Amino acid sequence: MARMTVYLPEELHAQVKAEKLPVSEILQAALRQELSRRDKVQALEEYLAELAEEVGEPTAEGIAEAERVVGEICDHLGVAEGRARGVGA
Repeated sequence: MARMTVYLPEELHAQVKAEKLPVSEILQAALRQELSRRDKVQALEEYLAELAEEVGEPTAEGIAEAERVVGEICDHLGVAEGRARGVGA
């Protein structure tokens, strides 16, 4: 297995040590999750590019309508619009 050095702020290091956390396992899981997320983002970007090529870029009116619909769905579900749209995520 390959080795890697990771630098932590002193405060974080002290907390990790105090909790006796399995750092290697946690970092492996976090890195796998991040790599998976990046793969999904890349696949989405490729899909959106193909879609835009097939049907064209969305119009300002289309975007406004989509935002209105998302707002209605969020209101119905009781979810903050920004969170549902991924703003600040």
